[in-house]
Amino acid sequence: MRPEPDEDEEAALRRLRLPREGEVLGVVEQMFGGSRMLVRCKDNKLRMVRIPGKIRRRVWIKVGDVVIVKPWEVQGDKKGDVVWRYTKPQVDRLISMGLL
Repeated sequence: MRPEPDEDEEAALRRLRLPREGEVLGVVEQMFGGSRMLVRCKDNKLRMVRIPGKIRRRVWIKVGDVVIVKPWEVQGDKKGDVVWRYTKPQVDRLISMGLL
């Protein structure tokens, strides 16, 4: 039997952030120093992504986390920025929706 989700968790599930135009879902495969990591994106490309400063201090990202990546306009097939990190309940919801 699953415990009842608390109010914060329910609110997070209601306002699930989906990838917008020009963004793609991905899973972190490897961490490097300097807030850089290797992400396997849903479009079957490996991208070296970085965590921008405004997200860096608020969100901790580790290997296996599901993130939204915004590819760069230049070198978009190889590099990008992390825009969002999903929590475990949000990942479960993405899977149930068929997005992952």
